[in-house]
Amino acid sequence: MKTNQVTILLKYFKFLHKHRQFLNQEFLKSEEFKGLIQKQKITTVFQPIMSLTENETLGFEILNRPEPTGYFPTTDKFYDYAGQSHTVFMVEAFLRELSLARYSEQAKHTQDHKDQLVFLNIQPQVLADSAYRSGKTLELLKKFNLSPTQIVLELTEKESVHDYNGFEKIIENYRQQGFRVAVDDAGTGYNSLKTLVYLKPEFIKIDKSLIRNIHSNREQQHLVELLLEFAAQSKTNVIAEGIETLSELRFLQRLGVSYGQGYALGKPNKVLCNGQLPATSTITTSSFHRAIL
Repeated sequence: MKTNQVTILLKYFKFLHKHRQFLNQEFLKSEEFKGLIQKQKITTVFQPIMSLTENETLGFEILNRPEPTGYFPTTDKFYDYAGQSHTVFMVEAFLRELSLARYSEQAKHTQDHKDQLVFLNIQPQVLADSAYRSGKTLELLKKFNLSPTQIVLELTEKESVHDYNGFEKIIENYRQQGFRVAVDDAGTGYNSLKTLVYLKPEFIKIDKSLIRNIHSNREQQHLVELLLEFAAQSKTNVIAEGIETLSELRFLQRLGVSYGQGYALGKPNKVLCNGQLPATSTITTSSFHRAIL
C-alpha cells in the first residue's frame, strides 16, 4: 500500500473515532436532558414585578430552574440546548403545564393573587407551532382555574423571529383570546428592537445590563430614555429588570419607569410573596403608570 493511501486511511480512522466520540457525547447529553424532564428535577420560583409608584405587586414571573448536572451546570445551558433541539415544543409544553400547576397550587391558598398577572417565558417559534395554537393552552388555563387575561406571554430571544408579518398575526390571535405580550431583554440587540416595532407589546422589559448602575452611566440612561419615549408613544408599559440597589431604583423612579423587578424589590421564591418597595425610595404618581391595572 502506498504511503499516501496509508495517510488517507489514518485520517479516515481518526475522523471516525472523533465522530464516534461526538455522537456518544450527544447521546449522553440528550439522556441527561430527558432525565431532568422526566424526573421533574426542576425548581419553580416566582419573582414579583412591582409598581414603582405604589407599593403594589403587578404580578409574578415564573422561573423554572433545572437541577445542575454535568452537561447542564447552569440554567442558561439547559435552555440553550432546549432551544436548539428537536424537543423544544415538548419541553415548552411540559414547562408551561408545570408553571401553571405550581402557580395555581400557591395561589389557591390566598385571595391576594387573584387579580395579579402571570408572566410565562415563551420562545417565539413555539407560539408559531400549530399544536400550541390549537386551544390546548386555553384548556390548560381552565384546568388550573386561570384566565387568559391574567397571562402575559413573555417572548425570549433564544431564537429570533424571522417572519415578523406572520408572527404579528399569530400574536393578534392570542390578544383576541385575552392574552397580553411582553418583550424580554429589550435594548440588547437589533432583534428585540425590531420585535417592539412589529408586535407592539403591552410590556417592554428592559434588560438588566442597561439597569445595572444606571444612575452613574449616561449612555445607559440615554438608551432607557429612548425606550421610555417609544413606550409612551405606543402606550406600552415598561418594566426594568435586575434592580438591585436603592440608587438604581430611585433613578428609575425619577425617569418615570412604570414597573420593576429585581432583588431590591423581591427575590425569586418557591412560594408567592408580594414584593416590597424600600421605605426610603421616592415615589411619584402618574396615571400612565397605572394604566394596565
